[in-house]
Amino acid sequence: MAEGPRGSSLAFGQVVIGPPGSGKTTYCHAMRDFLHRIGRSVAVVNLDPANETLPWPCTLDIAELVTLPDVMASLGLGPNGGLIYCMEYLEANADWLRDRLQGLRGHYILFDCPGQVELYTHHQALKNVFAQLAKWNFRLAAVHLVDSHYCTDPGKFISVLCTSLSTMLHVELPHVNVLSKMDLIEQYGKLAFNLDYYTEVLDLSYLVDHLASDPFFRNFRRLNEKLVEVIEDYSLVSFVPLNVQDKQSMRQVMQAVDKANGYSFGDQEHRSLEALMSAAVGADFHFSSTLAVQEKYVQSRDKAVEEEVMDL
Repeated sequence: MAEGPRGSSLAFGQVVIGPPGSGKTTYCHAMRDFLHRIGRSVAVVNLDPANETLPWPCTLDIAELVTLPDVMASLGLGPNGGLIYCMEYLEANADWLRDRLQGLRGHYILFDCPGQVELYTHHQALKNVFAQLAKWNFRLAAVHLVDSHYCTDPGKFISVLCTSLSTMLHVELPHVNVLSKMDLIEQYGKLAFNLDYYTEVLDLSYLVDHLASDPFFRNFRRLNEKLVEVIEDYSLVSFVPLNVQDKQSMRQVMQAVDKANGYSFGDQEHRSLEALMSAAVGADFHFSSTLAVQEKYVQSRDKAVEEEVMDL
């Protein structure tokens, strides 16, 4: 375990964020198992008070402090207002979280966070909790999961880019954007461009032109052009493709996160020169990971076309 600036031990981990249904809890479970196999001591912390029945056990659960159903029943709030109250309650009771985390020192922590997008784009409570964790010598990276099916709809993909950018600017943590459920992407339909166009967020003017071919979006071309300009001016958003059932895909995401939170350059595990170089070369890493998923996607799509031809 590394030592912090004041002599206290550093702890590394991930805050797993993203909209509902993006696969956050599934990711936490898969990443926990993956990291455990390579020798890390891993603990999952559930910070989602709406997760009443967790499909997998976690080491620490916010339900010990507050639950969304209790808040809704006692205060007469709806799901969104109740969830915001729960996060504000967690922020006000940060000592509870600190005391519980003391027993997890020496573990790599996966924080499974709520799915309400507003918590990551403009509300302050969860951002302040992350800031407190940093003060307690937690070195965290935000893993922002986005369902890969948004790539098949240019309008939705622009919205995803705007949300991802807003989240990166608001949360103020090292950030890794992930396109989840890549194993299901062929079920969503044909992509307008190659997969690397979406993961590397290349020249978005092509996306605007593609949208203009739709009569509905043609009326909003000027708006889409301005949104694209904002995204390209910041030039921050890119994605790593993920299939939780593929070990190589999990390894690539792990490397990106380890580079983001600084774990790659610590002494927690034996690291060869090759491992350090793979963490340092970001562009080659993204290209190779995208190429692998692209190849699988094209092969499965070609196989489906062949089967359709045979049926005819």
